[in-house]
Amino acid sequence: MGQPLSMDLRKRLLAAIDDGMSCRSAAARFGVAPSTAIRWLAQRRETGNFAPKPHGGDIRSRRIEERRAEILAVWEARKDISLEELRLALIELGMHVSVAGLHRFFVRHGMTRKKRLAMQSSRTVPTS
Repeated sequence: MGQPLSMDLRKRLLAAIDDGMSCRSAAARFGVAPSTAIRWLAQRRETGNFAPKPHGGDIRSRRIEERRAEILAVWEARKDISLEELRLALIELGMHVSVAGLHRFFVRHGMTRKKRLAMQSSRTVPTS
């Protein structure tokens, strides 16, 4: 995804429009699309601000975080559950989430679900 255009360009374009230039001619002068000039002008009229809107970010994780207690309750009941089994159990609770979404949830919280052998490590022979 590209970077937003600079605030300096936005200020100069909107100043030209304020001085009486049309949106299309101001856009041509500053090398942006006419629709961009129209959007910036509309945004300034509506909000009083013409700064770029935030880009990117994870939007869907908020939905998963809201139901954190339910996810952890199912996981605590059976710690050896696979992500697919956890996903199916959550569907029964009315929560639709992908396996990848569950994986990112556990990574965000620093929780590991790796199954390790319950034995002491050996100095002579490596164990997995």
